[in-house]
Amino acid sequence: MSLQTVWQRTLDFPSDRPLVIEPSTALPSSDAGLLPIRQLDEHLGLTRQFADALDDPRDPHRIAHGVRDRVRARVYGILAAYEDQNDHDALRHDPVFELVADRAPDGPDLASQPTLSRFENAINIPSLERLRDLPIDQFIASFAQPPAVLTFDLDAVDDPTHGQQQLSLFHGYFDQCQYFPASIASADTDRVVVLSLRPGAVPAALGADDDLERLVVRLRQAWPHVRIHARGDAGYGMPWMYAACERLGIDYTFGLASNAVLKRESDELLARAVAAFTATGQPQRSFRGFDYRAGSWPEPRWVVVEAEAQTQGTNRRFIVANRPGARVLPEPTYDDYALRGESENRNEELKCDLAIDRTSDHRFPANFFRLYLHALALNPLVRLRRAVACPPPPTETDTPAEALAGEARRRYFRRRRQHDPWGEGQPCTWRTLLIEVAAEVRVSSRRIVVRLSRSWPYLDWYERVCRYLESLRPRPTG
Repeated sequence: MSLQTVWQRTLDFPSDRPLVIEPSTALPSSDAGLLPIRQLDEHLGLTRQFADALDDPRDPHRIAHGVRDRVRARVYGILAAYEDQNDHDALRHDPVFELVADRAPDGPDLASQPTLSRFENAINIPSLERLRDLPIDQFIASFAQPPAVLTFDLDAVDDPTHGQQQLSLFHGYFDQCQYFPASIASADTDRVVVLSLRPGAVPAALGADDDLERLVVRLRQAWPHVRIHARGDAGYGMPWMYAACERLGIDYTFGLASNAVLKRESDELLARAVAAFTATGQPQRSFRGFDYRAGSWPEPRWVVVEAEAQTQGTNRRFIVANRPGARVLPEPTYDDYALRGESENRNEELKCDLAIDRTSDHRFPANFFRLYLHALALNPLVRLRRAVACPPPPTETDTPAEALAGEARRRYFRRRRQHDPWGEGQPCTWRTLLIEVAAEVRVSSRRIVVRLSRSWPYLDWYERVCRYLESLRPRPTG
């Protein structure tokens, strides 16, 4: 633990008395909100299970920084917006990060940047294979009862690269050198259950059939009767994805790129929407389903088209689905597909808030490992967010929230975010309201005390989270 030299400095304001600045003898930290999240992690065993999946070839008698210490340093650093290894040259002295790693706040320092860099670059393929199964196993363990239906969203996000990373390639659509990570997220729990790091120039759906099969097989082993539904945009609407879903016996809804045949089949529907818009002046949406067989398909599949007419012009979108109700209810089938946009929020949280695009190691396996570290940081946050969320507020009318449209829908969701900033909040919101709070750490022979300011405006929220976490403790027997 580093101690600063004692000094004093005096400023010229206010005029009625001296203003003196000096170092405190206490152990300060600016990230005390990590402690409740670490408590949830302790209850769920997320970082412990992650660390136990990794090989450690070092001599156990000569280890100063264990695997769990380094995993927790990186994961909680990412949560607190310290996503680069260089940040840990300062964080290794932070008392809260010492506590997160199960160390005394006044004890030896944590791992430095070179140590963490060697840790990431030493990852091997067997460890990565175990990490691929770990989010699925944790997802299964999170259910007290077998679910009847599960919906999963498939998506990919560009990851620009700026160095000599292995398998960083140029992608013409994104006009950059990049990686192209892919994910499968649970629409029911907001959790990412499958992650893949891929070279930068591959199609969006490359390897997605293998990832989906890995997930489905594992889920069916745990829950033989669960019904599974997969959704993806037009980038995933590929023949091999349809074939994989049909072989696995799961429902699917994928976007379908437009072509001349599909446009011809939907011309009459679009004309009716335009006529209705001209007559009423109100935006119009019309739907129709029909059998369609592309040249590469072995048999026809059911396609639903949405035709829109509004002040900005007209638009047509197509999806292909094998869901049982798709042939009877084309509009709800399309609207359910549109909900897959929620998976893009997971990508936004991972990329914009948790910096999943910091894949700056040279070795491809090291960057793959970084992907899992960043996803692991999101996991406890998602669990805590859903646990402390408030019930949604009522709508302004008797219309259910699911049926709202246009400005009424936008107004409702703005009010919902104001009503429940944590349940609806992204990681940046959680940093503001919980994680990034200054604290004073005091260590004695009997206990460790973390003191927060009484004037902190979100102190009641912090206490509310701690109260929930206390409820998770096992009750004493007898």
